[in-house]
Amino acid sequence: MNQNSTEQTANNTNVATHPPTNADVAPPTAATDLTPQLRIGGLKLPTDSLRAYTMVFVLIAIWLIFIYATNGIFLEARNFSNLMRQTAVTGVLAVGMLMVIVTGQIDLSVGSVVGLTGGISAILLTWLGWGLVPALMAAIVIGMIIGAAHGALVAYANIPAFIVTLGGLLVWRGVIKGLSQGNTIPVRLQSFKDIGQSYVAPGIGYAIAIAAVAAIVALNIRRVRARGRYGLAAQSTLSTLARIVLPSIVIVAFIVMLNNYQGVPIPVVILLVVVIAGAFLTQNTTFGRYLYAIGGNPDAARLSGISLRRHILAVFCLIGALAGVAGVIYTARVGSGSPDAGVLLELDAIAACVIGGASLMGGRGSIFGALLGALFMASLNNGMSLKNVPDFTQDIVRGSILVAAVGIDMLGRRKGS
Repeated sequence: MNQNSTEQTANNTNVATHPPTNADVAPPTAATDLTPQLRIGGLKLPTDSLRAYTMVFVLIAIWLIFIYATNGIFLEARNFSNLMRQTAVTGVLAVGMLMVIVTGQIDLSVGSVVGLTGGISAILLTWLGWGLVPALMAAIVIGMIIGAAHGALVAYANIPAFIVTLGGLLVWRGVIKGLSQGNTIPVRLQSFKDIGQSYVAPGIGYAIAIAAVAAIVALNIRRVRARGRYGLAAQSTLSTLARIVLPSIVIVAFIVMLNNYQGVPIPVVILLVVVIAGAFLTQNTTFGRYLYAIGGNPDAARLSGISLRRHILAVFCLIGALAGVAGVIYTARVGSGSPDAGVLLELDAIAACVIGGASLMGGRGSIFGALLGALFMASLNNGMSLKNVPDFTQDIVRGSILVAAVGIDMLGRRKGS
């Protein structure tokens, strides 16, 4: 009896000291591949991803409506390029917000942090005469420090993230108003404005498309081999081809449309880099898996040896840094820093994540879905602006969409339980 107790204690200590990695929890046999799927002909779609796929068709429908309403102006090369630049700021924020939401937290301060970091970069460049690189680094580092402060209060002081970041929304907006003395600060350095206004050459755009298609092929080959290695049921050839061909067509069409104007906007290139890095971090690292574990079941994650506090602190640092990146893009695009910059961007970022399939309860969501949601929100803003829809109506529409998306998510969770 004593020997059994000793062995059990040793096993428990080993689990707490060495939390399971991805390989530890990999399904050993085909019998464990129990992910719910929807079969459409030869295709199998995971039901967890069905919302993101549905979002694609909703986005297409929105585009068709705006194309008709604007007599085709909505998808003209110039406006499509503007739409992508508008998506970049929301998309960068949505990547960070997705990681925060997945852990079961929220950040309501990102709009104010965007205004603060962008304003500080403008102050450093225009008033203090700093160079480009120091001003950029200062914006990102300040955003990360703000995120660390929020994360520390949430993780170590046990103050709800809603309260911490709601306070941050007011505090950081007040800080930039004080620093700027309520004035708009123009930026004259062209190399800084190029970050938000310039384009890469068409040849580079096509090179990006080729690299993206090659990456899609490589990832799908890796996925097929991984399923075979773990003894999971092989996917149909049609399903694998669809995973390769459909995204490749979208990417090539996307680059062609942008090149029809002046090339791929630099903010879009930055967004793509952030999205790829975020997708890799959340899907291919132990850190990313732990974020989903924390949001899905915090108690189980803690008992498995995962440090909830360190991971929550880390995701707030990440979203703070990304808010700094978004602040630089926003300020460079408009060519000036403003105390009112970034107002309500937190709404767009949260709505993008929820519309893209993330749950505000935590444990569910994807970077791809958040990107789709960001494009959806930017499309709404762009289309309504083209139709000269009044600002108050735009606010009503955006707020209603957020409430509807959260309501649908909660309804789905109740039905699932």
